[in-house]
Amino acid sequence: MSKVINTAVVADWLVTYAGAERVLCEMLKTVPHADLFAVIDFIDETTRKKYFQGKLAQTTFIQHLPFAQKKYRNYLPFMPYAIEQLDVSKYDVVISSSHAVAKGILTGPDQLHISYVHSPIRYAWDLQHQYLNELNLNKGLKSLIIRWLLHKIRMWDYRTSNGVDHFVANSKFIARRIKKVYGREADIIYPPVNTDIFQPKDNKDNYYVTASRMVPYKKIDLIVESFSHMKDKKLVVIGDGPDMEKIKAKASSNIEILGYQNNDVMQEYMRNAKAFVFAAEEDFGITPVEAQACGTPIIAFGKGGALETVVGKNAENPTGVFFEEQKIDSLIKAISSFEREQHIYTPENCRLNALKFSTDRFNQEFSKYIEDKWNLFQISNN
Repeated sequence: MSKVINTAVVADWLVTYAGAERVLCEMLKTVPHADLFAVIDFIDETTRKKYFQGKLAQTTFIQHLPFAQKKYRNYLPFMPYAIEQLDVSKYDVVISSSHAVAKGILTGPDQLHISYVHSPIRYAWDLQHQYLNELNLNKGLKSLIIRWLLHKIRMWDYRTSNGVDHFVANSKFIARRIKKVYGREADIIYPPVNTDIFQPKDNKDNYYVTASRMVPYKKIDLIVESFSHMKDKKLVVIGDGPDMEKIKAKASSNIEILGYQNNDVMQEYMRNAKAFVFAAEEDFGITPVEAQACGTPIIAFGKGGALETVVGKNAENPTGVFFEEQKIDSLIKAISSFEREQHIYTPENCRLNALKFSTDRFNQEFSKYIEDKWNLFQISNN
């Protein structure tokens, strides 16, 4: 990217250091000279210096609205307008990292816009009905208002896809969603996973582990309920979130709920577990890759990104088992299958598979992708 002088990187919102933010931080390494933009930026200074190269994003008016740090999702109806007010007109290349509105940044014909899409807006498109049901908003006046707002967001989201020169998806699964929603082809660059900080372990302890933010689509309640039916098997649950109390209420004595834990503690539990259980339909899913980097096999729901990051038992060098439905009996069946053939899921195979998704691989692929597209853009405009 040495040939590109002016580059802007645009994110949706910066509130915590989670999956999308990890990808963003690696992007910033490939374009260290870039300026950063976002709807809001409430990253704490320690995290900013450690991961974001000290960059403070240029933000929108939503940054200054009441309770924006905690209740920013309530301002979603205003975000399409807000993102369009960010002025990136002086930049040669604009890179958006988008799971909501970042891809709607306004660019001109003399600017190259590359959008790395974690997903088209999930709750506005194919997952709308699921989200409304989970929030008990499937009927009534409030439901009608929200459905109308989501309809308007869909119209905006589709229209602004025309402002993107090149789409990059974080998985084949998301590439298919981009094709379905925007009618556009997407190249695939898998997200970066810092596999170097994880160390594999051969001798495993006799427990299963899961780790996630406790929100409905992560399906931690499904995992906990399933293990409540298998009292001879121990489960350790790591994470916190809105569903914590509901999940605690479903836990039996063989289930240990630890709440939020730092990375070192979580890594130690993943290293020692006999398997990592993953029940969400994720766009990609970083934690199963991290678990495999620890030499730990996966028991995963067989949809979404997990199909690309976990090698099933019928393939060469398997690293995990899939269950077909997000139902208790389906997960229990998968765990029984895993225990019957546990010896075929070796720490060596798990570790080698995880290395396919390393940060070094991402940085090389993404840097080359930007440079190649910029060179083609210059040629076509001369």
